[in-house]
Amino acid sequence: MVEGAVTVAVFDVNIAGNGTANVMSYLQDEMQPDTDAMAPLNLGDLDLTTNEFILDEVDIYIQANLEDDLVKEALKTGVDLRHYSKQVEGELQRIEQASIKDYIKESQNIASLHNQITACDSILERMEGMLSGFQSDLSSISSEIQTLQQQSVSMNVRLKNRQAVRSHLSQLVDELVVPGAMIQVIVDSPVTEQEFLDQLHELNNKINFAKELSFRETLACSDVQDIVDRLKIKAVTKIREFILQKIYSFRKPMTNYQIPQNTLLKYRFFYEFLLANERTVAKEIRDEYVDTMSKIYYSYFKSYSGRLLKVQYEEVADKDDLMGVEDTAKKGFFSKPSLKSRNTIFTLGQRGAVLSPAELEGPILIPHTAQRGDCRYPYETLFRSQHYALLDNGCREFLFLSDFFMVAGNSVLDLFNSVMGKTLSLFLKSMSTYVSDCYDSIAVFLCIHIILRFRAITTKRAIPALDKYWKAVLELLWPRFELILQMNIQSIRNTDPQKLGVLDTRPHYITRRYAEFSSAIVSINQTFTSERTHTLLGQLQVEVENFVLKMAAEFPSRRDQLIFLINNYDMMLNVLKERAADDSKEVEGFQQLLQARSQEFIEEILSSPFGGMIAFVKASEALIEKGQLDRLKNDEARITQLIRGFSSTWKQSVEALSQDVMRSFTNFKNGTGIIQGALTQLIQYYHGFHKVLSQPTFRSLAVRSELINLHHLMVEVKKHKPNF
Repeated sequence: MVEGAVTVAVFDVNIAGNGTANVMSYLQDEMQPDTDAMAPLNLGDLDLTTNEFILDEVDIYIQANLEDDLVKEALKTGVDLRHYSKQVEGELQRIEQASIKDYIKESQNIASLHNQITACDSILERMEGMLSGFQSDLSSISSEIQTLQQQSVSMNVRLKNRQAVRSHLSQLVDELVVPGAMIQVIVDSPVTEQEFLDQLHELNNKINFAKELSFRETLACSDVQDIVDRLKIKAVTKIREFILQKIYSFRKPMTNYQIPQNTLLKYRFFYEFLLANERTVAKEIRDEYVDTMSKIYYSYFKSYSGRLLKVQYEEVADKDDLMGVEDTAKKGFFSKPSLKSRNTIFTLGQRGAVLSPAELEGPILIPHTAQRGDCRYPYETLFRSQHYALLDNGCREFLFLSDFFMVAGNSVLDLFNSVMGKTLSLFLKSMSTYVSDCYDSIAVFLCIHIILRFRAITTKRAIPALDKYWKAVLELLWPRFELILQMNIQSIRNTDPQKLGVLDTRPHYITRRYAEFSSAIVSINQTFTSERTHTLLGQLQVEVENFVLKMAAEFPSRRDQLIFLINNYDMMLNVLKERAADDSKEVEGFQQLLQARSQEFIEEILSSPFGGMIAFVKASEALIEKGQLDRLKNDEARITQLIRGFSSTWKQSVEALSQDVMRSFTNFKNGTGIIQGALTQLIQYYHGFHKVLSQPTFRSLAVRSELINLHHLMVEVKKHKPNF
């Protein structure tokens, strides 16, 4: 059955119409054994006598048959191959008959299967036809889709091209077409209307577009060029009249020109339009503005400066009001009356307030108000008011010129100089006149620092327009200040102490002048430090120190000389400390001088009542260092006199010393310090006296028991210390 089933699988469709008989005959043919395949190898088929025989072939056949399983089994059992061959043949015939019967038995099913297969083939054939139709339809659809895609791409390109052309054409048409509303507004509306300004922007765009098209030789441009040109002329005419009217309004008396300036800034596009489309008119307007504002500023500041001078102090310093000039100096018959107090020339007082931020940038002075109130001011106050007005107006004008006329860099500086040049020249001329006859060094120095601060303000505001003017003013003021200071230095150098009146140990008025002046200059100079100023003050200080020494030399006694020196040094130091820093050169210099002279004075006042003891202590200490103290062992009488004399008179001497010191010095605090120093020095000397007498050379002296206990002496001395 197994082999029969395998044979069925190879049926061909050719037996479909032959019926059962055909099937049977076919099966019989198929089931015939393949005798050629099943026949054993016959050695007789080999031609052993031929010349082509090769023994190797025989070996190959033999080996091939020996590998067969049946041959192997037969050889093992020793079966006769003929008998075994017949047995196998019989078995094959029985199997063949059984297989034929099975095929006949299943012939109906096989025929049915054949019919079903045939039906399936017809169905599959029809399906194949349908699928072929579908395939042809799909191929045609694909070609149609490709055609539609190509048409879509082509239509998309044409659409984009049309849109691009439309946008360019619509923009061209929009830019070229002049609406009736624009014509009406430009012709009829006032220039101050927002509507006019909006349409002017549009007109400017159309003018620029028409210019661009004319370069490309666009024919459509010629259709609207005439209308655009006429509208441009109309707009230029109206703008010119408006701006000139505003400029002419500046010329009216008592007019606040900042109001029309703000109006012009609101309509700054008007000038931009003129500059782009009618440069001749733009230049006319700028020249008219420059001419008008130049005259206005010149007239205003000339009038204001003249009125300010009317409220200046009538008494001003002259060439004879110098630091070294004596108060008793006599003037000629035709000379001007001297200042009531020359000290006011060298004293800062409240004049330094002009540099404070509140007053520096405060409101300017109103001359007629000051005149009604009978107020008078120093020159630096008038100078501050005048230049702050210049600063304020100059900054505002610079910003207006930059904004309205659309200029920058050197162009705006040149335009600013055209407007403010005459005014600045007026100021410089006025300053030159004042400076040439000014001898008030503090006023000049304050003016210098006012300019330095104003220059810092303009730098902070990024306004470079006034930089050259500030530099020119400083070039006028600095040399004058140095000249006045040199004159004062020379006046002190030339001072003759014998012509200064009665000698007095109190502070001299010349040193007071110097102290006030030096403290004023140092305090002003702290913010904007100048080495030129420090150098001049150093020269002045040297001359004052020499002057004090010359004056002290006029006193007959060294004690009076020291009192004079200490009083003057102390006064100058205290005045300087009020305004100058404690670490300034001037303060440190006078501190050292005061300390040295005070120590010398202490030695001087102690030498009178306690000179013997002091001399003995100094001599003994020198001998102790040399190891020669034995040379004084015979001075017992002198030592006894010193011990008993000190014990009996020290209290009276200290009291007299304290009273004398307090009478000698004008500054009680300084006198107290000197007394404290003197008492401290006295205790140190007495302590040294104790140490000398404790040496082996003097230990046997009986008078040592009369020495005052050092601690007791210190307690008693404290009772004499003055308190102020």
